[in-house]
Amino acid sequence: MTVQTKADKRLAVAWWRRVDATLRIVAAMPLGYAVASLWAMVLARLLPLPITAATITATLIALAMCAGAVMWAYAAISGWRAVWTLSLAGFIAAGITWISISNGGRL
Repeated sequence: MTVQTKADKRLAVAWWRRVDATLRIVAAMPLGYAVASLWAMVLARLLPLPITAATITATLIALAMCAGAVMWAYAAISGWRAVWTLSLAGFIAAGITWISISNGGRL
């Protein structure tokens, strides 16, 4: 059994803070953009509007979703939670899009 000194504990805490900050940055920028793009695809396919109007509306909604994803990434309890919740939202959107395409939805 090893005894940790205060310096070792501080080093571990500092390392974890760097990892948490990195996870939040990854969740905020590339993952948030990907999730917003996937939801734009879903909305463009499912909105009961003409194709051009549905595309524009979905893009505008996705812009707000991207900002919301960035805010969520920094408001989440931890970086891991931000990553997995945004990943889950992306997988749900990808699944809906895949089902829409395979059932002959709007292309």
